Amino acid sequence: MLGIIFSTLFVCYDCKFKDIQSAINYARDGDRIVVKSGTYKGPVVVDKRVELVGEGGPVLDGEGKYQVLTIKADDVKVEGFIIKNSGMSYSEDIAGLKVVDSRDCIIKGNKFLNNFFALYFERVSGCLVEGNSIVGFARSEGSSGNGVHAWNSERLILRNNYVKGHRDGIYFEFVKDSLIENNRSELNLRYGLHFMFSNNDSYSNNYFYKNGAGVAVMYSRNIHMVENVFERNEGLANYGLLLKDITDSKLYKNKFLNNTHGIYLEGCNRSIFEGNLFEKNGWAVRIYANSEDNLFRRDLFIGNAFDVSTNTLSYFRNTFEGNYYDRYEGYDLDRDGYGDIPYRPVSFIAFLFERFPLTLILYESFLMKILDTMERLIPLLHPEALVDKKPLMVKQ
Repeated sequence: MLGIIFSTLFVCYDCKFKDIQSAINYARDGDRIVVKSGTYKGPVVVDKRVELVGEGGPVLDGEGKYQVLTIKADDVKVEGFIIKNSGMSYSEDIAGLKVVDSRDCIIKGNKFLNNFFALYFERVSGCLVEGNSIVGFARSEGSSGNGVHAWNSERLILRNNYVKGHRDGIYFEFVKDSLIENNRSELNLRYGLHFMFSNNDSYSNNYFYKNGAGVAVMYSRNIHMVENVFERNEGLANYGLLLKDITDSKLYKNKFLNNTHGIYLEGCNRSIFEGNLFEKNGWAVRIYANSEDNLFRRDLFIGNAFDVSTNTLSYFRNTFEGNYYDRYEGYDLDRDGYGDIPYRPVSFIAFLFERFPLTLILYESFLMKILDTMERLIPLLHPEALVDKKPLMVKQ
Protein backbone atom coordinates (compact mmCIF):
# COMPACT_ATOMS: atom_id res chain seq x y z
CA MET A 1 0.00 0.00 0.00
CA LEU A 2 0.97 3.67 0.06
CA GLY A 3 3.31 3.54 3.06
CA ILE A 4 5.13 6.80 3.90
CA ILE A 5 3.54 10.04 2.70
CA PHE A 6 6.35 12.34 1.53
CA SER A 7 4.38 15.59 1.29
CA THR A 8 0.86 16.97 1.08
CA LEU A 9 -0.32 19.15 -1.78
CA PHE A 10 -3.52 21.21 -1.62
CA VAL A 11 -5.91 21.99 -4.43
CA CYS A 12 -8.42 24.85 -4.12
CA TYR A 13 -9.34 28.12 -5.75
CA ASP A 14 -6.90 30.04 -3.51
CA CYS A 15 -4.16 27.38 -3.40
CA LYS A 16 -0.97 27.04 -5.38
CA PHE A 17 -2.72 24.33 -7.44
CA LYS A 18 -6.05 25.43 -8.87
CA ASP A 19 -6.88 22.13 -10.55
CA ILE A 20 -6.30 18.48 -9.73
CA GLN A 21 -4.29 17.53 -12.80
CA SER A 22 -1.63 20.18 -12.19
CA ALA A 23 -1.15 18.87 -8.63
CA ILE A 24 -0.77 15.32 -9.94
CA ASN A 25 1.76 16.44 -12.54
CA TYR A 26 3.83 18.13 -9.81
CA ALA A 27 3.51 15.34 -7.22
CA ARG A 28 6.00 12.56 -6.51
CA ASP A 29 5.19 8.95 -5.75
CA GLY A 30 3.89 8.72 -2.20
CA ASP A 31 2.43 12.25 -1.98
CA ARG A 32 -1.03 13.06 -0.72
CA ILE A 33 -3.18 15.48 -2.71
CA VAL A 34 -5.96 17.10 -0.68
CA VAL A 35 -8.72 18.64 -2.78
CA LYS A 36 -10.88 21.23 -1.04
CA SER A 37 -14.62 21.62 -1.70
CA GLY A 38 -15.65 23.05 -5.04
CA THR A 39 -16.33 21.86 -8.57
CA TYR A 40 -13.44 20.64 -10.72
CA LYS A 41 -13.57 19.58 -14.34
CA GLY A 42 -12.43 16.31 -15.84
CA PRO A 43 -10.72 14.55 -17.39
CA VAL A 44 -8.11 13.74 -14.73
CA VAL A 45 -5.41 11.05 -15.14
CA VAL A 46 -3.52 9.63 -12.14
CA ASP A 47 -0.24 8.07 -13.28
CA LYS A 48 1.64 8.23 -9.96
CA ARG A 49 1.37 6.42 -6.64
CA VAL A 50 -0.55 9.09 -4.74
CA GLU A 51 -3.47 9.58 -2.38
CA LEU A 52 -6.27 11.72 -3.78
CA VAL A 53 -8.42 12.87 -0.84
CA GLY A 54 -11.46 15.12 -0.98
CA GLU A 55 -12.36 17.49 1.88
CA GLY A 56 -15.90 18.84 2.01
CA GLY A 57 -17.17 16.73 -0.89
CA PRO A 58 -15.40 18.25 -3.92
CA VAL A 59 -17.10 17.53 -7.25
CA LEU A 60 -15.33 16.05 -10.26
CA ASP A 61 -17.56 16.80 -13.24
CA GLY A 62 -17.20 15.19 -16.66
CA GLU A 63 -19.81 17.59 -18.11
CA GLY A 64 -21.34 14.71 -20.05
CA LYS A 65 -18.28 14.66 -22.35
CA TYR A 66 -15.32 12.87 -20.75
CA GLN A 67 -14.11 9.95 -18.74
CA VAL A 68 -13.87 11.78 -15.44
CA LEU A 69 -10.99 10.07 -13.59
CA THR A 70 -8.52 7.49 -14.89
CA ILE A 71 -6.02 5.60 -12.71
CA LYS A 72 -2.94 4.10 -14.38
CA ALA A 73 -0.65 3.57 -11.38
CA ASP A 74 -0.36 1.16 -8.45
CA ASP A 75 -1.25 2.00 -4.83
CA VAL A 76 -3.59 4.88 -5.63
CA LYS A 77 -6.26 5.93 -3.15
CA VAL A 78 -9.34 7.98 -4.07
CA GLU A 79 -11.57 9.05 -1.19
CA GLY A 80 -14.25 11.64 -0.48
CA PHE A 81 -15.23 12.83 -3.98
CA ILE A 82 -18.46 13.32 -5.89
CA ILE A 83 -17.74 12.00 -9.39
CA LYS A 84 -20.50 12.72 -11.88
CA ASN A 85 -21.64 13.26 -15.44
CA SER A 86 -19.23 11.13 -17.43
CA GLY A 87 -19.54 11.07 -21.18
CA MET A 88 -21.39 8.29 -22.99
CA SER A 89 -20.22 6.26 -25.96
CA TYR A 90 -21.45 3.23 -27.91
CA SER A 91 -17.89 2.37 -28.95
CA GLU A 92 -15.91 3.09 -25.74
CA ASP A 93 -16.48 2.06 -22.13
CA ILE A 94 -16.39 5.57 -20.67
CA ALA A 95 -16.57 5.67 -16.87
CA GLY A 96 -16.76 8.00 -13.94
CA LEU A 97 -13.62 6.27 -12.62
CA LYS A 98 -11.58 3.75 -14.61
CA VAL A 99 -8.66 1.76 -13.19
CA VAL A 100 -6.36 0.14 -15.78
CA ASP A 101 -3.39 -2.22 -15.29
CA SER A 102 -3.06 -1.32 -11.61
CA ARG A 103 -2.56 -3.04 -8.26
CA ASP A 104 -3.73 -2.36 -4.71
CA CYS A 105 -5.89 0.70 -5.29
CA ILE A 106 -8.45 1.95 -2.74
CA ILE A 107 -11.71 3.55 -3.88
CA LYS A 108 -13.49 4.55 -0.69
CA GLY A 109 -16.30 6.80 0.48
CA ASN A 110 -17.12 8.44 -2.85
CA LYS A 111 -20.40 9.30 -4.55
CA PHE A 112 -20.89 8.46 -8.22
CA LEU A 113 -23.80 10.18 -9.98
CA ASN A 114 -25.11 9.94 -13.53
CA ASN A 115 -22.15 8.17 -15.12
CA PHE A 116 -22.23 5.79 -18.10
CA PHE A 117 -20.11 3.20 -16.29
CA ALA A 118 -19.56 4.37 -12.72
CA LEU A 119 -16.47 2.29 -11.76
CA TYR A 120 -14.58 0.28 -14.37
CA PHE A 121 -11.69 -2.09 -13.58
CA GLU A 122 -9.53 -3.53 -16.34
CA ARG A 123 -6.64 -5.92 -15.61
CA VAL A 124 -6.61 -4.92 -11.96
CA SER A 125 -5.36 -6.82 -8.91
CA GLY A 126 -5.87 -6.41 -5.17
CA CYS A 127 -8.13 -3.36 -5.17
CA LEU A 128 -10.63 -2.39 -2.45
CA VAL A 129 -13.94 -0.68 -3.30
CA GLU A 130 -15.65 0.27 -0.05
CA GLY A 131 -18.43 2.53 1.19
CA ASN A 132 -19.30 4.17 -2.12
CA SER A 133 -22.72 5.36 -3.29
CA ILE A 134 -23.21 4.59 -6.97
CA VAL A 135 -26.39 5.98 -8.52
CA GLY A 136 -27.27 6.07 -12.20
CA PHE A 137 -30.34 7.15 -14.13
CA ALA A 138 -30.41 4.53 -16.87
CA ARG A 139 -33.41 4.52 -19.18
CA SER A 140 -32.46 1.59 -21.40
CA GLU A 141 -29.91 -1.22 -21.37
CA GLY A 142 -28.33 -0.08 -24.63
CA SER A 143 -27.70 3.48 -23.45
CA SER A 144 -26.28 2.67 -20.02
CA GLY A 145 -23.28 0.93 -18.45
CA ASN A 146 -22.79 -0.94 -15.20
CA GLY A 147 -22.38 0.41 -11.70
CA VAL A 148 -19.25 -1.62 -10.96
CA HIS A 149 -17.69 -3.32 -13.98
CA ALA A 150 -14.63 -5.56 -13.63
CA TRP A 151 -12.85 -7.44 -16.42
CA ASN A 152 -9.85 -9.77 -16.32
CA SER A 153 -9.04 -8.94 -12.71
CA GLU A 154 -8.33 -10.72 -9.43
CA ARG A 155 -8.44 -10.31 -5.67
CA LEU A 156 -10.99 -7.50 -5.71
CA ILE A 157 -13.00 -6.64 -2.60
CA LEU A 158 -16.35 -4.86 -2.94
CA ARG A 159 -17.72 -4.01 0.48
CA ASN A 160 -20.52 -1.83 1.89
CA ASN A 161 -21.42 -0.14 -1.40
CA TYR A 162 -24.84 1.05 -2.58
CA VAL A 163 -25.61 0.58 -6.28
CA LYS A 164 -28.77 1.73 -8.05
CA GLY A 165 -30.10 2.65 -11.47
CA HIS A 166 -27.51 1.16 -13.82
CA ARG A 167 -27.70 -1.60 -16.45
CA ASP A 168 -26.12 -4.18 -14.12
CA GLY A 169 -25.40 -3.16 -10.56
CA ILE A 170 -22.20 -5.25 -10.37
CA TYR A 171 -20.67 -7.04 -13.36
CA PHE A 172 -17.71 -9.44 -13.22
CA GLU A 173 -16.15 -11.10 -16.27
CA PHE A 174 -13.00 -13.22 -15.97
CA VAL A 175 -12.60 -12.13 -12.36
CA LYS A 176 -11.18 -14.60 -9.84
CA ASP A 177 -10.44 -14.90 -6.12
CA SER A 178 -12.63 -11.93 -5.25
CA LEU A 179 -15.13 -11.00 -2.54
CA ILE A 180 -18.43 -9.12 -2.72
CA GLU A 181 -19.98 -8.50 0.71
CA ASN A 182 -22.49 -6.25 2.47
CA ASN A 183 -23.54 -4.38 -0.67
CA ARG A 184 -27.05 -3.29 -1.64
CA SER A 185 -27.86 -3.46 -5.33
CA GLU A 186 -31.37 -2.43 -6.32
CA LEU A 187 -33.54 -1.10 -9.13
CA ASN A 188 -31.02 -1.80 -11.87
CA LEU A 189 -32.39 -2.39 -15.37
CA ARG A 190 -30.99 -5.88 -15.82
CA TYR A 191 -29.12 -7.67 -13.01
CA GLY A 192 -28.27 -6.67 -9.48
CA LEU A 193 -25.19 -8.88 -9.85
CA HIS A 194 -24.04 -10.46 -13.11
CA PHE A 195 -20.89 -12.43 -13.54
CA MET A 196 -19.48 -14.71 -16.18
CA PHE A 197 -16.36 -16.89 -16.51
CA SER A 198 -15.34 -15.96 -12.97
CA ASN A 199 -14.03 -18.61 -10.56
CA ASN A 200 -13.23 -18.97 -6.87
CA ASP A 201 -15.29 -15.94 -5.82
CA SER A 202 -17.44 -15.34 -2.74
CA TYR A 203 -20.64 -13.31 -2.35
CA SER A 204 -22.03 -12.81 1.15
CA ASN A 205 -24.52 -10.63 3.03
CA ASN A 206 -25.64 -8.69 -0.04
CA TYR A 207 -29.16 -7.44 -0.67
CA PHE A 208 -30.53 -7.65 -4.23
CA TYR A 209 -33.89 -5.88 -4.52
CA LYS A 210 -36.25 -5.31 -7.47
CA ASN A 211 -33.69 -5.60 -10.23
CA GLY A 212 -34.85 -6.21 -13.77
CA ALA A 213 -33.86 -9.88 -13.82
CA GLY A 214 -32.35 -10.54 -10.41
CA VAL A 215 -28.87 -12.05 -10.23
CA ALA A 216 -27.13 -14.19 -12.86
CA VAL A 217 -24.13 -16.45 -12.29
CA MET A 218 -22.89 -18.05 -15.50
CA TYR A 219 -20.04 -20.25 -16.79
CA SER A 220 -18.18 -20.30 -13.49
CA ARG A 221 -17.02 -22.71 -10.79
CA ASN A 222 -16.35 -22.77 -7.07
CA ILE A 223 -18.64 -19.90 -6.15
CA HIS A 224 -19.74 -19.35 -2.55
CA MET A 225 -22.98 -17.42 -2.02
CA VAL A 226 -23.78 -17.04 1.67
CA GLU A 227 -26.51 -15.14 3.57
CA ASN A 228 -27.62 -12.97 0.66
CA VAL A 229 -31.19 -11.70 0.25
CA PHE A 230 -32.93 -11.85 -3.15
CA GLU A 231 -36.22 -9.98 -2.93
CA ARG A 232 -38.98 -8.95 -5.33
CA ASN A 233 -37.19 -9.67 -8.57
CA GLU A 234 -40.43 -10.06 -10.49
CA GLY A 235 -41.51 -10.55 -14.10
CA LEU A 236 -42.59 -13.23 -16.56
CA ALA A 237 -39.05 -14.54 -17.13
CA ASN A 238 -37.50 -13.21 -13.94
CA TYR A 239 -35.70 -14.84 -11.03
CA GLY A 240 -33.94 -14.08 -7.81
CA LEU A 241 -30.93 -16.11 -8.96
CA LEU A 242 -30.09 -17.70 -12.31
CA LEU A 243 -27.41 -20.39 -12.22
CA LYS A 244 -26.32 -21.36 -15.72
CA ASP A 245 -23.44 -23.72 -16.46
CA ILE A 246 -21.77 -23.46 -13.08
CA THR A 247 -20.16 -26.24 -11.04
CA ASP A 248 -18.84 -27.10 -7.58
CA SER A 249 -20.48 -24.18 -5.80
CA LYS A 250 -22.15 -23.62 -2.42
CA LEU A 251 -25.22 -21.63 -1.45
CA TYR A 252 -25.78 -21.36 2.30
CA LYS A 253 -28.41 -19.49 4.31
CA ASN A 254 -29.66 -17.22 1.54
CA LYS A 255 -33.19 -15.78 1.51
CA PHE A 256 -35.35 -15.80 -1.61
CA LEU A 257 -38.43 -13.66 -1.01
CA ASN A 258 -41.27 -12.76 -3.37
CA ASN A 259 -39.45 -13.52 -6.62
CA THR A 260 -41.03 -14.97 -9.75
CA HIS A 261 -38.35 -17.68 -9.51
CA GLY A 262 -36.28 -18.11 -6.39
CA ILE A 263 -33.53 -20.10 -8.12
CA TYR A 264 -33.48 -21.14 -11.77
CA LEU A 265 -30.93 -23.87 -12.52
CA GLU A 266 -29.77 -24.73 -16.02
CA GLY A 267 -26.59 -26.76 -16.38
CA CYS A 268 -25.76 -26.38 -12.69
CA ASN A 269 -23.78 -29.35 -11.39
CA ARG A 270 -22.19 -30.68 -8.18
CA SER A 271 -23.39 -27.80 -6.02
CA ILE A 272 -24.77 -27.69 -2.47
CA PHE A 273 -27.85 -25.71 -1.41
CA GLU A 274 -28.18 -25.75 2.36
CA GLY A 275 -30.19 -23.77 4.91
CA ASN A 276 -31.76 -21.43 2.35
CA LEU A 277 -35.21 -19.87 2.83
CA PHE A 278 -37.65 -19.83 -0.10
CA GLU A 279 -40.70 -17.82 0.88
CA LYS A 280 -43.62 -16.50 -1.19
CA ASN A 281 -42.00 -17.05 -4.57
CA GLY A 282 -43.76 -18.17 -7.71
CA TRP A 283 -41.32 -21.02 -8.28
CA ALA A 284 -38.97 -21.58 -5.36
CA VAL A 285 -36.64 -23.90 -7.31
CA ARG A 286 -36.94 -24.52 -11.04
CA ILE A 287 -34.34 -27.11 -11.96
CA TYR A 288 -33.83 -28.54 -15.42
CA ALA A 289 -32.73 -32.07 -16.27
CA ASN A 290 -29.31 -30.90 -17.47
CA SER A 291 -28.48 -29.99 -13.87
CA GLU A 292 -26.94 -32.97 -12.06
CA ASP A 293 -25.51 -34.08 -8.72
CA ASN A 294 -26.80 -31.09 -6.77
CA LEU A 295 -27.82 -31.47 -3.12
CA PHE A 296 -30.68 -29.55 -1.47
CA ARG A 297 -30.47 -30.04 2.29
CA ARG A 298 -32.25 -28.38 5.22
CA ASP A 299 -33.79 -25.70 3.00
CA LEU A 300 -37.14 -24.12 3.96
CA PHE A 301 -40.04 -23.93 1.48
CA ILE A 302 -42.81 -21.66 2.78
CA GLY A 303 -45.77 -20.12 0.97
CA ASN A 304 -44.49 -20.63 -2.58
CA ALA A 305 -46.85 -21.23 -5.49
CA PHE A 306 -44.55 -24.09 -6.58
CA ASP A 307 -41.81 -25.45 -4.34
CA VAL A 308 -40.00 -27.35 -7.10
CA SER A 309 -40.51 -27.65 -10.84
CA THR A 310 -38.60 -29.56 -13.50
CA ASN A 311 -38.90 -30.44 -17.18
CA THR A 312 -38.30 -34.17 -16.90
CA LEU A 313 -40.24 -37.24 -15.78
CA SER A 314 -37.44 -39.76 -15.91
CA TYR A 315 -33.84 -38.53 -15.90
CA PHE A 316 -33.27 -36.58 -12.67
CA ARG A 317 -29.96 -36.82 -10.82
CA ASN A 318 -30.26 -34.43 -7.90
CA THR A 319 -30.94 -35.03 -4.21
CA PHE A 320 -33.50 -33.39 -1.95
CA GLU A 321 -32.82 -34.44 1.63
CA GLY A 322 -34.19 -33.27 4.97
CA ASN A 323 -35.88 -30.06 3.76
CA TYR A 324 -38.91 -28.38 5.35
CA TYR A 325 -42.10 -27.97 3.27
CA ASP A 326 -45.09 -26.12 4.66
CA ARG A 327 -47.35 -28.27 2.45
CA TYR A 328 -46.12 -31.54 3.94
CA GLU A 329 -48.93 -33.37 5.73
CA GLY A 330 -47.07 -36.43 7.00
CA TYR A 331 -46.35 -37.58 10.55
CA ASP A 332 -43.38 -38.49 12.72
CA LEU A 333 -44.20 -41.55 14.79
CA ASP A 334 -40.61 -42.27 15.80
CA ARG A 335 -40.07 -38.60 16.79
CA ASP A 336 -36.73 -38.25 15.06
CA GLY A 337 -37.72 -34.88 13.59
CA TYR A 338 -38.27 -36.23 10.08
CA GLY A 339 -41.52 -37.25 8.42
CA ASP A 340 -42.12 -40.97 8.10
CA ILE A 341 -43.69 -40.53 4.64
CA PRO A 342 -41.53 -39.29 1.72
CA TYR A 343 -42.58 -36.01 0.13
CA ARG A 344 -42.77 -35.23 -3.58
CA PRO A 345 -42.34 -31.46 -3.93
CA VAL A 346 -43.48 -31.20 -7.58
CA SER A 347 -47.19 -30.43 -7.79
CA PHE A 348 -49.45 -31.63 -10.58
CA ILE A 349 -49.99 -28.14 -12.01
CA ALA A 350 -46.23 -27.47 -11.93
CA PHE A 351 -45.80 -30.55 -14.11
CA LEU A 352 -48.53 -29.37 -16.49
CA PHE A 353 -47.18 -25.84 -16.71
CA GLU A 354 -43.75 -27.04 -17.88
CA ARG A 355 -45.45 -28.58 -20.89
CA PHE A 356 -48.53 -26.37 -21.33
CA PRO A 357 -47.85 -22.85 -19.97
CA LEU A 358 -51.43 -21.65 -20.43
CA THR A 359 -52.59 -24.10 -17.75
CA LEU A 360 -51.33 -21.61 -15.17
CA ILE A 361 -54.67 -19.80 -15.43
CA LEU A 362 -56.21 -22.85 -13.73
CA TYR A 363 -53.82 -22.62 -10.77
CA GLU A 364 -56.52 -21.85 -8.16
CA SER A 365 -59.27 -23.94 -9.73
CA PHE A 366 -61.08 -26.68 -7.83
CA LEU A 367 -60.29 -29.17 -10.62
CA MET A 368 -56.55 -28.64 -10.26
CA LYS A 369 -56.71 -29.09 -6.51
CA ILE A 370 -58.49 -32.42 -6.97
CA LEU A 371 -55.99 -33.58 -9.59
CA ASP A 372 -53.06 -32.50 -7.44
CA THR A 373 -54.42 -34.44 -4.46
CA MET A 374 -54.93 -37.54 -6.59
CA GLU A 375 -51.40 -37.27 -7.99
CA ARG A 376 -49.95 -37.10 -4.49
CA LEU A 377 -51.88 -40.23 -3.48
CA ILE A 378 -51.09 -42.14 -6.66
CA PRO A 379 -48.03 -40.51 -8.25
CA LEU A 380 -47.87 -41.14 -11.97
CA LEU A 381 -46.54 -37.89 -13.41
CA HIS A 382 -43.85 -36.99 -10.89
CA PRO A 383 -40.16 -37.46 -11.66
CA GLU A 384 -39.45 -40.76 -9.97
CA ALA A 385 -36.19 -39.59 -8.42
CA LEU A 386 -37.46 -36.20 -7.25
CA VAL A 387 -38.51 -37.12 -3.75
CA ASP A 388 -37.45 -36.02 -0.27
CA LYS A 389 -37.35 -39.21 1.75
CA LYS A 390 -36.83 -37.43 5.09
CA PRO A 391 -38.72 -34.12 5.10
CA LEU A 392 -38.27 -32.02 8.20
CA MET A 393 -41.30 -31.72 10.48
CA VAL A 394 -40.29 -28.41 12.07
CA LYS A 395 -38.58 -25.33 10.62
CA GLN A 396 -34.95 -25.20 11.64
